[in-house]
Amino acid sequence: MAEKKTVALVTGANKGLGRETARRLSGLGWRVFLAARDRERGAGAVKELAGLDVELVELDVTSDASVAAAARDVAERAGRLDVLVNNAGVGGPPLSPADTDAGPLRALYEVNVFGPVRVTRAFLPLLRRSELPRVVMVSSALASLTHAADPARPEHGFLAMDYASSKTALNMIVSQYARALPGFKVNAADPGNPATDMNHHTGVHTVEESAEVIVHLATLDRDGPSGGFFDRHGSVPW
Repeated sequence: MAEKKTVALVTGANKGLGRETARRLSGLGWRVFLAARDRERGAGAVKELAGLDVELVELDVTSDASVAAAARDVAERAGRLDVLVNNAGVGGPPLSPADTDAGPLRALYEVNVFGPVRVTRAFLPLLRRSELPRVVMVSSALASLTHAADPARPEHGFLAMDYASSKTALNMIVSQYARALPGFKVNAADPGNPATDMNHHTGVHTVEESAEVIVHLATLDRDGPSGGFFDRHGSVPW
């Protein structure tokens, strides 16, 4: 029998923003695959969400073999995927651009850029089985070239060439997918500055606030946008 519930997968979902997104989507009555690199931590997150339709999928976004295995696993268990949330991401060391060489960029791009491409490509066959496939890429306000060029914006004074440029690259990937995949809704989400492990919980937004835009983009209907960049207040300039 075909799966009747909306089926979603969230990467990097064993903690923080990813776990909150999985909680919110499953709270809508959806079937959610909580993807985590570490099986034990992922199982712990699923246990914390007991009572909701959340299942663990082991998935390392940096590994072709792991991603392919996860896609096969979801195919066997659900038969399709309606919503993919590429949330998994990492931050870099506090280096100035002048002190940053290719090594830190390569490490961040492997997760923040190549990871979403690797995962999206592997799950495209399952997304194509959906009546309304949606892909949400978790980006950042630091990706905005407009914000970076505005001295009045906090992004202007935040120098993190590795992380910021990885998210700018991700935004172009969103634009490319949106134009190449008619019938899909592919968008970038700026969650703000959530207090998570990535920033040692110094962020100014709660994960509940930051998940709002992700949930909004994950629940778009046929009239919703594709190829855009949004925060919880509306459009964000490229």
